Amino acid sequence: MRLPKIRITLAIVLGVAFLFYNELAAQIKLPQIISDSMILQRDAKLKVWGWAAGNEKIKIEFVGKTYKTTADKNGNWQVIMMPMKAGGPYTMTLSGTNKIVLKDILIGEVWLCSGQSNMEHYMAQHEVTYASEVEQANNPNIRQFKVFTNAKMDEPQTDVLATSWKWANPVNIRNFTAVGYFFAKELYEKYKVPIGIINASVGGTPIEAWTSEQGFKEFPEILKTIAKNKDTAYLNSLNRRPNNGFTQGGRTQPIISDKGLAGPVTWYDLNYVPKGWKTIAIPGYWEDQGVKDLNGVVWYRKEIMVPAPMIGKPARVFLGRIVDADICYINGKQIGNTTYMYPQRRYNIPADLLKAGKNIIVVKVTNNSGKGGFVPDKPYYLFEGSDTIDIKGYWQYKVGEVYIPRQGFGGFGGGPIAAQNQPTALYNGMIAPLTNYALKGFLWYQGESNAGKPQEYAKLQPAQITDWRNQWNIGELPFFFVQLPGYMDYNYIPSESNWAEFRESQFKSLSVPNTGMAIAIDLGEWNDIHPDNKKDVGKRLALLAQKMTYGEPIVYSGPLYQSSIIEENKVTISFSNLGTGLMSNDGEDLSEFAIAGADKKFVWAKAKILGDKVVVWNDEIKTPLYVRYAWADNPVNPNLYNKEGLPASPFRTDK
Repeated sequence: MRLPKIRITLAIVLGVAFLFYNELAAQIKLPQIISDSMILQRDAKLKVWGWAAGNEKIKIEFVGKTYKTTADKNGNWQVIMMPMKAGGPYTMTLSGTNKIVLKDILIGEVWLCSGQSNMEHYMAQHEVTYASEVEQANNPNIRQFKVFTNAKMDEPQTDVLATSWKWANPVNIRNFTAVGYFFAKELYEKYKVPIGIINASVGGTPIEAWTSEQGFKEFPEILKTIAKNKDTAYLNSLNRRPNNGFTQGGRTQPIISDKGLAGPVTWYDLNYVPKGWKTIAIPGYWEDQGVKDLNGVVWYRKEIMVPAPMIGKPARVFLGRIVDADICYINGKQIGNTTYMYPQRRYNIPADLLKAGKNIIVVKVTNNSGKGGFVPDKPYYLFEGSDTIDIKGYWQYKVGEVYIPRQGFGGFGGGPIAAQNQPTALYNGMIAPLTNYALKGFLWYQGESNAGKPQEYAKLQPAQITDWRNQWNIGELPFFFVQLPGYMDYNYIPSESNWAEFRESQFKSLSVPNTGMAIAIDLGEWNDIHPDNKKDVGKRLALLAQKMTYGEPIVYSGPLYQSSIIEENKVTISFSNLGTGLMSNDGEDLSEFAIAGADKKFVWAKAKILGDKVVVWNDEIKTPLYVRYAWADNPVNPNLYNKEGLPASPFRTDK
């Protein structure tokens, strides 16, 4: 007689659990971006959306209005709110099976900031330059919604990874996009309206990763790649790694070929006694100091003397930039590492690590191609408070590993796919979940990863602009982008340049309506693809918005090439965006102009401002046909500006 009772009891328990599960499943859920402290777009119809049980009734109360809807059979729901003026803070209440109360909501302007590392770079990465900006930040009306990296090659996602809105204070601002923050700050100071920036950017990524599948309808080869990337079997075949190790005790053990780690005592250990180390200068590349064509691992070592007043306090070490990757050890303890060449190395030193007297710094540097070592003209010192120890000069070095060149190594199909670089992957994971959220416009800083194929970009960027506008479906939203600044070695002879061609391709995107280009040719650094000056980039983007979006009667861009006329041995260049006139920003003769005849053998030219035009010539070129300006990866001194202090865009008259 007991068995039926057990069955009845079990049935009751399962029934209660089932009802409880259904109740939980029925609860209203919201996307990450619809959350506390969000900023909503003013003067626009606002979508609020989410998920619930099928056919669940939902009520939303916000700013004195009530909105009601019913979820569809799959649990999807959406409410469209009428446009509202800037203001707040407000509270939003959502009621269904459960109740959600969202607090501290502002209504203002919302801009999507996207691209690769120069947009991603946050304020803390430029803390030396902008220390006072970080310390003095105190504006709850400027807020960032950081979208974390999420690459999805299969299909668009419905939500981003867990995150939240943060307002600009000395703690939060350290993780704000620097370009986006300075843009927002300019607009807030001008209009006193809350500014929300959505930071969806990932370093080292191409434009193809940020465009939807629908955006590639004119690119059949890219569509083929997208189709392949949806094939799980195909991806598994590419991502299958070889067994680089040996078997011991039933487990695969890695082969350690780096002598610095092979032991019996590692080269960073305090008990290690260095033997056979050679002398080398920091900063500098080892290929420039007697080490020929080495790709591999080189260890650096230096003894420094630390005075007693610096002991017992947290300190920092600045190691400039290193090509490619590094691990830094002090007194045998790892204090930091960076896996690729571009970030500046700024590592924290624990308060208990330094000791009075002799201390040992060891840096393991890994280089995969090109010159390896420490980039010149960067900061190299250890400091605590006002005390500083210069660590430039002669170090000891020893080679830990030499990479043997291998044919066909590392190409597409020759190794695992980097998902974040694949077409649509970042759009699917980071942009698609946001397309219901009303915006004022887009800010875009990207291109370094596409600079090797500039002609393709001339088609890819207009396609991306059109695609994003189609996805948001709220008209021709403003799209403002940054033309790449100068970078790499200076060239004192006129020559061809991929980066110059790339800037030209960016220039061509201005043919798309309601777009603007922030010219940044003067804001680069020869030895850093991530130049420190992010403030002027943000301010120039803000000028575009003030003129093109908010209708201010201002000069918003530097001179843009318009046309040319050849008269005898001179070429006269006309520009748009003259402002109140052209000028040389340093008071010297105009530079970076080159001229050529039919042979296209360019030589440096003389150039002179005559009224609102520039006349270019070289007495040796009797029949000129073509002119170029600032046509280089990193032009030495591009000094043509308008009188409002904005630089002219590089250009060429030949095609």
